[in-house]
Amino acid sequence: MDIFELHRGTAPLLVSVPHDGTVVPDGIAARLTDSARRVPDTDWHIARLYAFARELGASMIVPRHSRYVVDLNRSEDDVSLYPGQNTTGLCPIVQFSGEPVYRDGMAPTEAEIRERVERYWRPYHEALQAELARIHAEHGRVVLWEGHSIKGDLPFLFEGRLPDLNLGTVGGTSCSPLLQSRLEAVLAGQGDYDFVANGRFKGGYITRHYNNPSKGIDAVQLEISQRIYMDEDSFVYDAIKAARAQATVRLLLQAAIA
Repeated sequence: MDIFELHRGTAPLLVSVPHDGTVVPDGIAARLTDSARRVPDTDWHIARLYAFARELGASMIVPRHSRYVVDLNRSEDDVSLYPGQNTTGLCPIVQFSGEPVYRDGMAPTEAEIRERVERYWRPYHEALQAELARIHAEHGRVVLWEGHSIKGDLPFLFEGRLPDLNLGTVGGTSCSPLLQSRLEAVLAGQGDYDFVANGRFKGGYITRHYNNPSKGIDAVQLEISQRIYMDEDSFVYDAIKAARAQATVRLLLQAAIA
């Protein structure tokens, strides 16, 4: 069973999109609520949105399975990324809406969670680490770019309207100050989208775990509000909106590898 697709590029850039997957094995899908079977918390079309990055020479890793199987951007010990705030876990049992993922009594056991970690989570992370090491060995540096998207209004997770572009660098610690300033300059220099740096989404497990700026390993997360490239209700990709968004994201990636 294919767990992910890895494209190896030539630039010091690895784009990871850990929530792009939509596949839920039949045995798990049969236990989901009707609303969860739509896998609404997918980072819809995010690999498609970032497909142009290959033209820049980026490597790219794209999973096949839904975050409802296992969330690749959570630690295997399931420590909360945002203590004290509503969030979802390693094998989510609650949706971003606050509704349940599973029918009554059908949530995964601890043994099943461990099995999912070994079957789906670990291969992705091993490949991610290996590709980071390969790129770093070749270039002496690497930028790990975490591509994410989310519905812009989710009261269960955050108050009010999420900005269009949400840059996360774990409070400025997961990348060099120079890269931070370049990315913020790009965001400040465009007028199409509002943005925030290290707001509600500061960076998930991957951004927090794999960074090492002192050794030339920078990690950045960009959480995009889905309204700027798709219809949030039907999940349909909007090519016109997406092309506009891609132009800004391209500037960010170019700044990342400058």
